[in-house]
Amino acid sequence: MSDHSSIEWTDATWNPVRGCTKITAGCAHCYAETFAERFRGVPGHPYEQGFDLRLIPGKLTQPLDWRSPRRIFVNSMSDLFHEDVPDEYILEVARVMRLASWHTYQVLTKRSERMRDLLGSKLRNTAEQPHIWWGVSVENRKQGLPRVDHLRAAPAAVRFLSVEPLLESLGPFDLSGIHWVIVGGESGHGARPVDAAWVREIRDHCRRADVPFFFKQWGGRQKSKAGRTLDGRTHDELPRAFQPS
Repeated sequence: MSDHSSIEWTDATWNPVRGCTKITAGCAHCYAETFAERFRGVPGHPYEQGFDLRLIPGKLTQPLDWRSPRRIFVNSMSDLFHEDVPDEYILEVARVMRLASWHTYQVLTKRSERMRDLLGSKLRNTAEQPHIWWGVSVENRKQGLPRVDHLRAAPAAVRFLSVEPLLESLGPFDLSGIHWVIVGGESGHGARPVDAAWVREIRDHCRRADVPFFFKQWGGRQKSKAGRTLDGRTHDELPRAFQPS
């Protein structure tokens, strides 16, 4: 867990689960796996077991120790709704998010059907908390866009899309019920290129639908050099209730 994050759209990360498994095209060059596997076999390191999925109960209550409000990305190094994370453990994570309600939580998943089902049942008392944002990853049309429908079907006060890595033009798609869209190109070794036309297409779609748009990065092997300026400006919009005054 880090109380400071370099991820542009959050302030901190919290990882009560570590590790994951690949399920879609968007996972091919996973930054979290690349980082974790560097430390496989290093005695005593948090990622001594590499990117193998593990529950970390000792990290569950850490948001309660942070007294100043933060936007917290939940499980930046995993997926809370991974099939090997028990429902009961997810409920414990949700309990902490409800208790430490001075923070804003950003929960992002590729396992959108499980999230939808739990938000409509065991997580119903957490689903519509306005300080907990529920999001899905969208990398392409075939695998990513169905997650948008799953998210829209879930009860939630704030729903968001992380369109990263953007791997192709998404074409027109329904943004009803979506409160925020993040877009970014892939970064790191072997990064697949993003076409500026794909980014502009989503930006313009968000404008027409009146949905806040956040452009995270162009990506590439040297993402800091590529920057995050689109058509001469940065785009840093947040869900409406959280826009800077």
